[in-house]
Amino acid sequence: MLLLADIDFDAAAALLARYGLQLHRVADDAPIPGSYWGDCEAGLIGCNVYARGDTPVHSLLHEAAHLIVLPPERRAAVHTDATDSIEEEDAVCVLQALLGDALAGVGRDRVLADMDAWGYTFRLGSAKAYFEHDADSAWQWLQARGLTDAQRRLQLA
Repeated sequence: MLLLADIDFDAAAALLARYGLQLHRVADDAPIPGSYWGDCEAGLIGCNVYARGDTPVHSLLHEAAHLIVLPPERRAAVHTDATDSIEEEDAVCVLQALLGDALAGVGRDRVLADMDAWGYTFRLGSAKAYFEHDADSAWQWLQARGLTDAQRRLQLA
């Protein structure tokens, strides 16, 4: 699994900053604030995403995507659990793969493979199959919120 320590922290922070988020590096031996799953999984508090060197990149991108899909006025109230609905969760799974494409040395294929290794489950058997063949409603959800469009979808496919 690709970890935060394996990629350029500053590039990840710059990506999140484009969406009004701040990435905080947590000391390796410290608990991660706002982590829903605990252990090494990324955490959320307001517009802040917390991660350690051993945080999986897919976790960091997933939690950041939860904040990205929220209107800025709702972000301030987020602490640990940002999910609003199944539809949001599905859209966040697509968005985290797209965010992976924006980071050198990561890419959507790695994000999707790491999602499978972590234990995500999808009807078609893998995150990649979901992304490529079963995520139409997630694409529509993102598009309705101005987070992607059909042209961008084709460019990234």
